[in-house]
Amino acid sequence: MIDLSLFAGKPVAVMGLARSGLAAARALAAGGAELRAWDDGKAGREAAREAGLPLADLAESENWRGVETLVLSPGIPHTHPAPHISATTARERGAEIIGDIELLIRACPDARYVAITGTNGKSTTTALLGHILREAGCKLEVGGNIGRPAIEFEPLGDDGYYVLELSSYQLELVPSLACDVALLINIAPDHLDRHGGMEGYIAAKRRIFDGQPRGATAIVGLDDDESRRVYEDLSAASVKTGVRVIGISATQPIAGGVYALDRVLYDDMDGEATEIMALAEVETLPGNHNAQNAAAAYAAARAICLKSRTIVDGIRSFPGLPHRLQLIDKIDGISYINDSKATNAEAAARALASYDNIYWIAGGRAKEGGLTALDPYLSHVRRAFLIGESADHMAAELRGRVDTKKCGDLNTAIRDARDAALRDGIAGAVVLLSPACASFDQFKDFELRGIEFQRLVAEMPRGSLRNFKRGETA
Repeated sequence: MIDLSLFAGKPVAVMGLARSGLAAARALAAGGAELRAWDDGKAGREAAREAGLPLADLAESENWRGVETLVLSPGIPHTHPAPHISATTARERGAEIIGDIELLIRACPDARYVAITGTNGKSTTTALLGHILREAGCKLEVGGNIGRPAIEFEPLGDDGYYVLELSSYQLELVPSLACDVALLINIAPDHLDRHGGMEGYIAAKRRIFDGQPRGATAIVGLDDDESRRVYEDLSAASVKTGVRVIGISATQPIAGGVYALDRVLYDDMDGEATEIMALAEVETLPGNHNAQNAAAAYAAARAICLKSRTIVDGIRSFPGLPHRLQLIDKIDGISYINDSKATNAEAAARALASYDNIYWIAGGRAKEGGLTALDPYLSHVRRAFLIGESADHMAAELRGRVDTKKCGDLNTAIRDARDAALRDGIAGAVVLLSPACASFDQFKDFELRGIEFQRLVAEMPRGSLRNFKRGETA
């Protein structure tokens, strides 16, 4: 656990006691802070009681006496669509509002920080980069928006790397962030209500580059217009800032950058394009979007001064991430792919682009933006099996373009998709869970949705193909 004794004797408020908030509260209490912890939910307060932490309702003014710091869970709004009362009170009293990542940075200022953000792909890129560095023998901790809360890391000195996945929510709460290497993979509309619109969302993502010292590296994807503008702005300022700016792409050559063409990775960081590896060799990184993730991780590892051969070895041995184009099983010639993490249309589009002959399971709680991003890849879908509260809306939006069936729940959808694939008898059929929606209508989170998919696949009967050939049902 990170030592937070720098807050010893100081009144500190913690609002939100889920995983990261509870870890921050524990570390602050262990460091001697005068803790005032609260959660609006009964479960969070009960978890704090079980941990022996003091609770103080932050809606009551007397509990703010002397507080100069509010540690706010990133899931709690502090600006849009309406600030939580704790954030409003903090501002009225002149207290700073920070997140748990800021606590890590203040406690471990000498470590080196590598941070990754993007609308899609940041978890895979973070895990891939962490795997590459770990295989190379580097001292590091990986987490943030993925894996363990940052406060549960081991303390690192100037010989270690904190590799952090940072969401737009987290980036708004880290005023001291100054990354040695910062990556922005891509930008697409997401969480717009929390940022007051697209401009606010972009501004939050751009904060990953704030405070970078001279000699640091900024890595930016060039496969969408918004990220390209960020790249151009950073490049124009680089003479003044002394930050090296590297472009990455999965679609086009990038002078001075890293890119993939037809899923072959090239390195031009030294001004001479060199073929590095064929990404087709890496089954855990399917699709063009993963070529972008691989380019980002490769560029970051090069910026950390790893040799190309070492990086390639790390990419080849990457085990992949759960719930992100995860091959669960192949039964009767049908591949079952868990991409439950695809909670918006842009992420689902990357999945549809990765396979042919798809029996697509989609739906849940719809997000803003509709399904327009899927349009170029709908020809890959044999049939869509729709679940959750968005099923009617998705069926209407897909009408005339994709044959759809409203299945209600995941259990029905996976069995109907299996039956359809068996009847069609097409080689290379894929039953793909890539919902393009949030999970909250039927599941607590995308992970539980993916776990349920895995369980249902594990229970799938084998040998059904013979029955279908005889015209029977499975």
